[in-house]
Amino acid sequence: MAKHLRKIVQAGFGLLSNAYAKGFLPGSAALYNGPLKHFCVPGMNCYSCPGALGACPIGSLQAVLADRHRRFPFYVLGYLAAVGLFVGRFICGWLCLFGLLQELLYKIPVPKLIIPGKADRAMRYLKYVVLAVLVIGLPLLYRSEYGAGEPFFCKYVCPVGTLEAGVPLVLLNRSLRSALGWLFRWKMLLLVLCIAACMFLYRPFCKYICPLGAFYALFRKISLIRIEVDAGRCTKCGACARVCRMQVDPHLQPDSGECIRCGECVRACPAQALSYVAAGKRVACGRGEKYTIVK
Repeated sequence: MAKHLRKIVQAGFGLLSNAYAKGFLPGSAALYNGPLKHFCVPGMNCYSCPGALGACPIGSLQAVLADRHRRFPFYVLGYLAAVGLFVGRFICGWLCLFGLLQELLYKIPVPKLIIPGKADRAMRYLKYVVLAVLVIGLPLLYRSEYGAGEPFFCKYVCPVGTLEAGVPLVLLNRSLRSALGWLFRWKMLLLVLCIAACMFLYRPFCKYICPLGAFYALFRKISLIRIEVDAGRCTKCGACARVCRMQVDPHLQPDSGECIRCGECVRACPAQALSYVAAGKRVACGRGEKYTIVK
């Protein structure tokens, strides 16, 4: 049970975030617009998904930045900063439904690829470029003749929106199919490429593209939920580095911005040197493929 706990939590939170069952009825064109839609969920979850009960923080940030009145996104940035401060990329490892999908696709038995170290490290910075340019820069600076900007990342790139909103809406509404154009075909191509990449690489969207993960990574050294190493206990056996699919060496970089706090390294550590820490208090440590709760 403990081995699959994280995936159960990911799936459960994903279903809870998209629990508006009426939106999935054939022919339904009405999205949920109740009071919950005024609030952001902590992970990537498309606002236009037929079942979505909350708003996507990246989509909300772009919507405010692209507004013709150029308002400052106090709520969205404050919300994202609060989530980053409290849990950081724990969201990526435990609550992101798209992250779970990537992990399941990686289990398909095909030859796996390993990107050389220097190229991999350089590509990891791409998600910060996506955050700075497509999520913040262009929606804020580009203006149409009507004075409004565009949500560039959501509109032209985001595979999460295509999977959760574009595909279901097209399947459920016959009238939308006749209106499909180059943009839908372009985003479907990106989604197919993303899905294909996930079979050969572990969480490629999280590693190289996701702007939300990039934002949360900025809080890696100060978030209240972290993974820490007890140097006195560490035997440098390398067990933590071998199980890390994000290619982090936890005993050297427990606060790496690439760490999604999945806890696999904590669970694998035979010396109980790695532990989850919440607000400075050690709450769970490893015991050779098991968790031990620290009281």
